[in-house]
Amino acid sequence: MTRRPPERFFRKFILYWLPVLAYITVIIFLSAQPNLQPPIRFPNADKVYHLIEYLGLGVLLARAWRATGRMRRPLSAALVAISCGVVVGTSDEYFQSFIPGRQSSAFDLLADAAGLALAQFAYLRAFAADRS
Repeated sequence: MTRRPPERFFRKFILYWLPVLAYITVIIFLSAQPNLQPPIRFPNADKVYHLIEYLGLGVLLARAWRATGRMRRPLSAALVAISCGVVVGTSDEYFQSFIPGRQSSAFDLLADAAGLALAQFAYLRAFAADRS
């Protein structure tokens, strides 16, 4: 007996997109905290935390797009993942501008984009290693 398409869609959503949505929810929750300080302080700690945070999002996005998108090339999934991640990062920075004690920063967005790009670089390297 074959699975019906809605069951397959629901299963893929749970496996691949629910983790992405949960991760974005955590990002929004952290962004909504007024006067949030990095747990370990050092110069530019917030930029490092942004990079790490969005590296995680980038991994989840690449995984989801590759598994559920109709993209034959890994580079296509990587570019779409970066684009989606930058939209999340831009929205997050805009949202933070309304939170007391928080501010929006283009440098934070650059750190987000760097994390997304690093995730895609690792994703593409891993994909290339699997193919060889």
